[in-house]
Amino acid sequence: MSGTIHFFSEDISFRYREKNKTRRWITNSANEENVTAGEINIIFCDDTYLHKLNRKYLKHNTLTDIITFPILEERGVISGDIFISIPRVKENAKIYRQRLSNELHRVIIHGVLHLIGYGDAAITEKAEMRQKENFYLERLSGI
Repeated sequence: MSGTIHFFSEDISFRYREKNKTRRWITNSANEENVTAGEINIIFCDDTYLHKLNRKYLKHNTLTDIITFPILEERGVISGDIFISIPRVKENAKIYRQRLSNELHRVIIHGVLHLIGYGDAAITEKAEMRQKENFYLERLSGI
């Protein structure tokens, strides 16, 4: 199965310019994890939109930068929706002293890693997630 990676904006005016490069990066990253990228939707939105999803589906009344909803259709194929709050990413870029593009790429690969099955609830999971994020962020520069 050969998937498709789509980019959308909801309730925000945001234009993502690195679509083709990001598609190759996600596909390569998935392959490196021995899975195939299926249908993946990356939806850029604002805090209000993501907060509503967080409350409705996860029962969390907090702001977050990303929510990932995996869709399990076929073994070995990752598919799902990755919702990203651009205002949260911008704020985090300032807090962590990162370029916006770097922080956005970190959040995108974080969502992809969730689709693959990585968690970040426990301390050990967070450490592994961060290590994987850093690994794939380094790979991005070569694409």
